[in-house]
Amino acid sequence: MPLFLPWLDRARVRSIRYRGWMYKTALTIFVISFIALGYLGLQEATDAYVMAARFFAVLYFMFFLLMPYYTTIDKTKPVPDRVKYHE
Repeated sequence: MPLFLPWLDRARVRSIRYRGWMYKTALTIFVISFIALGYLGLQEATDAYVMAARFFAVLYFMFFLLMPYYTTIDKTKPVPDRVKYHE
């Protein structure tokens, strides 16, 4: 997946400081699901833990699958003139 991230991210800005609320929310859900999957992977495979792991796995992969969509429509803050970036 990391190999394709530059092509999945359609945002005009690269810094999280200038990103909109959609990207920040998606990143927060991604981090929570990453930590939850790590915890659930250490637990015994009961029905409740397996269902929770499936739920968090879906959230984890939706971060990547939906990235072209939410980075395109997300409103970003204007980048100051002092910051130079390449398009």
